[in-house]
Amino acid sequence: MSALNHRLDGPGDAPVLVLGPSLGTTLDLWRPQLPALTASWRTLRFDLPGHDGSLPIHGSVADFADAVVDLLDALGVGRAAYAGVSLGGAIGTTLALRHPDRLTSLALCCTSARFGDAGPWHERAARVRAEGLEPLTDMFLSRWFTAGYAGPGVAAVRDMLQRIDTEGYAACCEALAGFDVRDRLGDVNVPTLVVAGAEDMATPLDHADVLAGGIPGAELVVVPGAHLAGLECAEPVTEALVRHLERTTA
Repeated sequence: MSALNHRLDGPGDAPVLVLGPSLGTTLDLWRPQLPALTASWRTLRFDLPGHDGSLPIHGSVADFADAVVDLLDALGVGRAAYAGVSLGGAIGTTLALRHPDRLTSLALCCTSARFGDAGPWHERAARVRAEGLEPLTDMFLSRWFTAGYAGPGVAAVRDMLQRIDTEGYAACCEALAGFDVRDRLGDVNVPTLVVAGAEDMATPLDHADVLAGGIPGAELVVVPGAHLAGLECAEPVTEALVRHLERTTA
């Protein structure tokens, strides 16, 4: 049995597309993209460790990536396309480095090769363990959406945050503290799309530039919105992803 809660949608005989969410959200993060994606792909959404129905994993982002491979093995999936947001994107980059034979393509959305210094991540983990996630919710929302945005994504994310295990979230923070693949981006050898939110505070445009500049042949697309651009400005994110998948799916 996989440690990762997951859901399959779309035609059973279609190519598989794995969708990884961001820290503090659930597999519902990808709901706006599902109608377009499930028309041609078998989507496999999963919850991050300690998020909603997934068991916590105390380890590295590499351990999270290995858990995704375990899930693919359990479902009998050999190769798949992968798209991920934030921590979900870091898992995708790690998959491309550790398990390149399992990926057909990669899409990295509002993510980074290094999410800042380790200290603040350890501090956040300690605070969440002491106080829970509720006191941090407004801060998260202010960083994840552009100023003045009041669309349905805000309520959706508030709901997702209530379904996150405190210890699981803290363990993910500690995994991000140790994540740094900046010097390995040249080893990513699958077709890669990098999507950046124009006003993203959590992973600013220079983080996307590092990814797109370091991964051979990567395409960079900048869309409106902030860290959860796929919720805030769903259409351009969906269009970029579909275009990328259509080009790279055999």
